[in-house]
Amino acid sequence: MFNAGDKVLIVACEDDPRAVGRTGYIVDEVPPGPLTAGRWTINGIGLLIGPTLCHSHELRRV
Repeated sequence: MFNAGDKVLIVACEDDPRAVGRTGYIVDEVPPGPLTAGRWTINGIGLLIGPTLCHSHELRRV
């Protein structure tokens, strides 16, 4: 389980493969639901990569 503000490493990402290997932070205040298909919103990945949606198994806490 992740919390808003947690720094994470993206180890895989169906939504945006360019994000793999980068770090960002969790935006969501509550666990993801059906609107995002159970994916967390990650921001702060890079200048050219906007907020990205990733499943829990695609993330590692840093």
